[in-house]
Amino acid sequence: MQLLVVHRDPEMGDALVQMMNNYTRHACDLVASDRAAMEWARCHKRCDLLLIELEADGIDGLALGSSVSEIFPALQILFFPNYPAAERRLRIAGTKIFPEPIEGDELLDAIERAENTASNSPDLFQVVDVLQMSCLSRRSGGLQLVKEGQSGLVFLRNGKMVHAETTHARGRDALRQIVNWEFIEFAYERSVSPPVETITTPWEDLLLDIVSAGRSENSVESRRSA
Repeated sequence: MQLLVVHRDPEMGDALVQMMNNYTRHACDLVASDRAAMEWARCHKRCDLLLIELEADGIDGLALGSSVSEIFPALQILFFPNYPAAERRLRIAGTKIFPEPIEGDELLDAIERAENTASNSPDLFQVVDVLQMSCLSRRSGGLQLVKEGQSGLVFLRNGKMVHAETTHARGRDALRQIVNWEFIEFAYERSVSPPVETITTPWEDLLLDIVSAGRSENSVESRRSA
């Protein structure tokens, strides 16, 4: 595979490239900004996996991932968010999101899964992983989450979930439906606002309650304090 690492911190970026060189057989390049990543993409015939810092000076990981995917439709993406691993309330098996300190074995496992994904497969994320990343990174705006023919919206304000809706439900019921889809494609729009506010429960309590009541007991480990 051809890998591209996009990371503002040269020390971390170099360490990631060195890990790829030491423990995989994949070609791996490093750039430090959205602009450099797009220039790289226009000069290369393929990119199979993008490993990208979620947010930094000159980097908007969600927007860049969308742009690079338009050039390389079979692209898979892994994110390095800007919050520490200790802040996670839910630990996701098979995650594609790696806060620091990065667990090397988990990252290498994710790269191996990407290698074994069929070239015509969509870039799927676990919905709980995406929601937790969006809340912990203090996002505002809207997430569109798609599972085959189903689509849902989750609206955020400064990292708080304030509304969710699907074709048949709103609020907590809609969020429960979306979480039960498990693996989704997603898009993020910073500028949208919720039409109403239907959720007041803290996001971590809400997700933990839905997960404990439903589908993800084998793939999601609660980190709620006693």
